[in-house]
Amino acid sequence: MKFLFEVAAVYGYDTNKYEERLFLLHIFQLAFSSDEKKRETFFMIDNWEEQKEKLVDMDWRSFQQEYRDYIDLVKLLQLVPGIGAIVGAYANYNLLDHLGETAMNSFRLRILSESPKDF
Repeated sequence: MKFLFEVAAVYGYDTNKYEERLFLLHIFQLAFSSDEKKRETFFMIDNWEEQKEKLVDMDWRSFQQEYRDYIDLVKLLQLVPGIGAIVGAYANYNLLDHLGETAMNSFRLRILSESPKDF
């Protein structure tokens, strides 16, 4: 999550606002969830200005279950003695890389949708 806060700051968004923190959670959910949930979350991110008014809070149980199911096997392999550290380093690198790409594209999409359309 600290990484997402830093990415938001790079793109010029104030993470002290509640709606911005919700946006970060949606990015996280977009990166680490099932295909069906990704479609729902992408719609929320793509139409953020309209959708943020409808949001009150996250469904934390669903959020945690989607995330857990996505990385379950990888994190389980980290517990294996001997190879756990190697698997963990590789897995964490790939998960952070995937999250970074998702975050950059989400903020770019948001910036494009907020920019004026008259060129």
